[in-house]
This record gives sequence, structure tokens and C-alpha cells, in this order.
Amino acid sequence: MPRQGGRRSSSGTRAQEAAAAAENTAGRRKRKAPKTRRKKVLLWTGGVMAFLLVATTAGGYWLYQHFNGNLSSVDIGDRGNKDVVTANAPLNILIIGTDKRTGKGNEGYGDKGSTGHADTNILFHVSEDRTNATAMSIPRDLITNIPDCKAKQTDGSEKTIPGTQNVRFNTSLGQDGRDPGCTMDTVKELTGLSVDHFMMVDFNAVKTLSTAVGGVDICLAHAVKDDKSHLDLPAGPHNVQGEEALAFVRTRHAYANGSDLDRIKGQQQFLGSMVREMKSNDTLTSPKKLYKLADAATKALTVDSAIDSVPKLTTLAKELTKIDTKNITFVTLPVIDNPAEPTPVTVVVDPVKAPQLLSMMQEDTSLTEVAAQKKAAKSKQDALLKGTKAAAADVRVDVYNGGEIPGGAQQTVTWLQNNKGVLKSTNKANAPAKAAKTTLEYAPNQADQARALAEMMGLPATAMKPGTKDAVGLQAMVLTLGADFKGAGTPIAGPTKIDIPKASADKEVCAK
Repeated sequence: MPRQGGRRSSSGTRAQEAAAAAENTAGRRKRKAPKTRRKKVLLWTGGVMAFLLVATTAGGYWLYQHFNGNLSSVDIGDRGNKDVVTANAPLNILIIGTDKRTGKGNEGYGDKGSTGHADTNILFHVSEDRTNATAMSIPRDLITNIPDCKAKQTDGSEKTIPGTQNVRFNTSLGQDGRDPGCTMDTVKELTGLSVDHFMMVDFNAVKTLSTAVGGVDICLAHAVKDDKSHLDLPAGPHNVQGEEALAFVRTRHAYANGSDLDRIKGQQQFLGSMVREMKSNDTLTSPKKLYKLADAATKALTVDSAIDSVPKLTTLAKELTKIDTKNITFVTLPVIDNPAEPTPVTVVVDPVKAPQLLSMMQEDTSLTEVAAQKKAAKSKQDALLKGTKAAAADVRVDVYNGGEIPGGAQQTVTWLQNNKGVLKSTNKANAPAKAAKTTLEYAPNQADQARALAEMMGLPATAMKPGTKDAVGLQAMVLTLGADFKGAGTPIAGPTKIDIPKASADKEVCAK
């Protein structure tokens, strides 16, 4: 149950007076925002950056109090990252758009009694070096498994909700009392990626944010008249805000096959356009507009308790605004029609392309080619795979199983000995604890052995864990298989490219 995340210790009038004063001051000084700041903005953190900038300009105290009072938060227990960010680590934020019909005029859309399901879902993966990000949409009609989860109830009690098998992803929220923490659990089981934070918005957010930025430019390849979403527009470019913006992101019957997958493409176009809108107009140079946007954004947001204040969100925003919009890639989790349905209505994970995309995200591989090349050129770990390699007969390794496949250590040892000639490999059975990633620990004087084994097994550079002291005598390297181990002979390194539809946040496309 969302709770208010701050004290309303100042009135909106007082905050607006501060914003107006800032407007006048900015007008006299005629200062422009730095070019890099205007260029590097995200939709869902635009409001965060807005109140950061306007509060700084206006002196801040009353505005901080006002915006704190706007925020709502949910206690998700021990899930997520209790720190706002972790240095030198990727960052995963789950954006949830619910179909809850609260707010003026929203009861007319769809199921007016909805408790709010996970209707629109984007896993926003930010690279460790903050040079790029992947925004992956997860279809609401994806058939998946929802694990057991604990959720706070409206009366403050905690309830363990049994998991369900083969159900729509959108029921991970709202159904049977599930909260956003349950959706986070479902995403982790589905993708293998741990979610640091969530941000949840409802129908009102689309209307208020699109209005706050002065409308969002969209493009339609053909005329649209959808009685269900109430979108009625001719072909060509349009600027939409408020009810019309909500109608655009909700429509699916206007597209070729009327599916949620087509609607996702439209939503991605809308998000990318809003990003461009914010960087191209004077939103970020006008404290008055910043105030309007920040007020709308904080009222729209429900977040986890680790980021439920302006200072915490400001810290997060500073991390996210390091990313250039041209290096933000929108994709959809690859899916196929559900083979269990005679006339497919739902979808299931694509057994070939989905693991490839998820492997790239797990390995923090950019979908932006330029950024990936720059990152590879700067990677110190890549150098670990270059150099002389020992003969297979000279490779000495102990293998532990920390993955999900029973007998994985023995399977690997058998494969290494029979197929690769690594006779000095030993099965050490189960690792002391489960491991998310496969790792190879080795001493400096075993580097040639490590490179040889990495080449045989297709280990990524990130799996290489060099020590600082040389090995003595017959000391062996330590290979610990992780959850990314899929079987002996199957390369553990993920792909560096994938052939799936992608869109960049800095390019305009027309909805078809």
C-alpha cells in the first residue's frame, strides 16, 4: 500500500513563490544550462532533474519540503538496493506503469475497478560505466511464473503470497495483494537481473507529465480512430498532451495486428520523443517550467523506500543524467506466440533470442555499437584474455559447482578431460554457496593457463579473477560455475550483438 514519503511542511503557494523568484533571477542573469546537461535527460528522471535544478536555483529548502510531501513510497522489505546506487556496478531500475483508474476522468478507461496491475513494464539497465543504457519492455501478456513473495498489506501486516505458474506477467502486481516487490521478484526470476529500485506511475502521470513539458511530438504512419482508447488523429505529425497523450500510449487497436506488442512500440516512441522534447526546448532553462515538471513528476511517482526523498532521488538522477540519449536503446524482450493457444492471445519467451539479449544485459554489454566499442577499448579486463596460452596438458584447475545444473562440476571435468585434453582438472563438487556468475580465480604465474581455459570454455573477461600472489607447487586454479553455466561445451560468454528490433532515444520514428 503506498504511503506518503515525506512531510508536507510547506504550502504549494510558498514553493511557487520561490520558483517565481528563481524565474526572475534567472531572467536577469540570462544563464543557460550547460549543453551536456540539456542533452542528457531521461523521461522518468526528467522530473527528478527538474526539482534538482529549480531547487538549486531558488535556494531550495521550501521546494525540497514541498516535493518530499508529493512522493509516495512502498516498503519492499529486503529487496533491492538499500543504497541509492552502488559505485562501479550496473544499475537496474524497474519502471511500472499501472492500469489503476484513479484520477479525474480515468474511470472511463477499461476496467474501472482495477486494483492496478503491471500494465507497462520497462527494465532500465544502466551500464557500470554509465555510458549507455538499455530500456527493455516486458509485455504485459507474457506467460511466465510468478514466485512466492512477501508483500505489505493495507493494514500494515506482511503476507506471503503463493506463487503461480503460467500466468500473465501483469498479475505480478495487484493480484492477490501483490505489491511492486513481487513484480521485482518476478523480473529477477525471468531475466536473471537483480532490480535495484522501482518507480511506479499510473494514468495520471502520462497526462500531467506530457502537459508539464508542453506536449510530446508523435508521428502516425496512418490515421487512427480507436473507440477504446479514444484516440482519433489523422496520419502525420502531432503534438499530444493530457488526455490525448494518454490515449496514444494506451491504444493498441490502432496498430496493424492490434496487439500489446504494437502498443509497446508506440510507448517507446512516446518516451523517446519526450526525452528529445525536454532537451530541445527551454524546459531545463526555465525555473518556472522546471517547477511545473518537478511538481507533476513527484506527485505521479511511487517509489521504493530507499529512494523516497528528494536528496535520494537527486543522487539517482545525477547518475542517470551521465548517459547521452543517443546511447539509450529501447528494445522489447523477444517473445513468440503462445504455442499452447489455438488462437494465440498471449506470448511466451523466445527460446533463442531472449537468452541472447538477457545474456548481453547480464554481461553489461551495450546495445549501442559505438558505446560498446569505446567501452571495449577502455576495458582493462579485456587485456587479461590477450597473451600466451598454456598447453592443455599444463592446465591445472579445480572445478566447483555453484550453478543450477546438478552435477555441473563433474560434467565440466569430463568434457575438459575427454574433449580438450585438460587431464589435470578435478571435480570439487558443490561450491560453498550459489554463484550468479562463473568465475576463474588464478595466480599471476597461472595467467597463461587461465587464458587457455578461458578460450576453451568461452569465458568472458569479467569472469577472470587474477590474484596478487604466485601459486606454489601444484596449486590449481579455481573455477566456480555460476547460474550462467548452461552445460559443458556451451560458451559462457554472452553475444556482443543481437538481431532484434531496436530504437534509439534520439531518433524519431512513426507509429505504424
